[in-house]
Amino acid sequence: MNLHEYQSKVLFKDYGINVPRGTPVDSANAAVKAAEEIGGKIWVIKAQAHTGGRGKAGGVKVAQTLDEVRKYADEMLGKVLVTYQTGPEGLPVNIVYVEEGSEIDRELYLSMLVDRDVNRISFIASAAGGIDIEKVAAETPEKIFSIAIAPDVGLQDFQVRQLSFSLGFNKEQMQQFASLVKGLYQLYIDIDASLIEINPLIINMKGDVIALDGKINIDANALFRQKEIAKLRDLSQENETERDAAEYDLNYVSLDGNIACMVNGAGLAMATMDLIKLHGGDPANFLDVGGGTTAERVSEAFKLILSNENVAAILVNIFGGIVRCELIAEGIITAVKEVGINIPIIVRLEGTNVTKGRDLLKNSGLDIIAADDLTEAALKAVASAAR
Repeated sequence: MNLHEYQSKVLFKDYGINVPRGTPVDSANAAVKAAEEIGGKIWVIKAQAHTGGRGKAGGVKVAQTLDEVRKYADEMLGKVLVTYQTGPEGLPVNIVYVEEGSEIDRELYLSMLVDRDVNRISFIASAAGGIDIEKVAAETPEKIFSIAIAPDVGLQDFQVRQLSFSLGFNKEQMQQFASLVKGLYQLYIDIDASLIEINPLIINMKGDVIALDGKINIDANALFRQKEIAKLRDLSQENETERDAAEYDLNYVSLDGNIACMVNGAGLAMATMDLIKLHGGDPANFLDVGGGTTAERVSEAFKLILSNENVAAILVNIFGGIVRCELIAEGIITAVKEVGINIPIIVRLEGTNVTKGRDLLKNSGLDIIAADDLTEAALKAVASAAR
């Protein structure tokens, strides 16, 4: 689950991390009022959407008058923001963040994430950071510094000093940075984050260390114990089909192909998609219906699949372990009749009572293409989609 910048900065402040003053608003009038309350002569208007690259896409504007505050807020609110991360469909902007302007001396980069290479939470930092950190990583990776934190002892003072030295802070800034890093680490642990990113982390003209931006991703598997954080979820920023799938405990991810996949088990789903690609096809989705598949979940899965207009064939690949194959077959038959599917369906069943399951599909009177193994199923799906 992702948080907006303004939500992230509220959490930052709770953990003693220095951020500019700002107010989230949902109208141009409210934006002007917020700017007046913040004071000063320069304000930054930021579109709130779950994507990077907002500035380069026109989602961050610097206003020098209240009229400009109104203009920029009005231009962003109610619009769709398209960045290199969103794809052409973009994301809706329902809130803008009005923030005081900052005089920037230096731009840096700082983040926390789980480094799978070392299986530890790690800090990533760069003195050459800022909004072009991707370019730095690609062209001068030696300018990026990282430290891994041992889970049994946590963040150590010498590691904070290592980070400070890598960013070139003076003595005063090192003290501020130490407080920021320790707060960031505790926040990461407390909210079950999977990523916290400050890009850019700045030194202002007064020499203060400030989190100018903030991005937080929460581990969705931990939301059951993060009730308050879960309330911050913005459904408008999520794929509608994927959101509907989650309501039925279906793991669904939209893709660009035309062969829909319905599989039980994430590993089997990945293998199914790989075989489709191997034989010249393109998967339209990743869909794991889980081990305890029921007729209702299969029916909902078909509805999700068919909501994608690009789907030309459906490959159902189910291993009957927890649920017997004849029950799965009954669910498929019921779902096909209920949903009314008029594109080819290829079904491969394996596992407990597989013969009974295949017989049920064969005698159903429905136009279901049977396959005895996964390779055969993939080949038939690719051929059916190409017709």
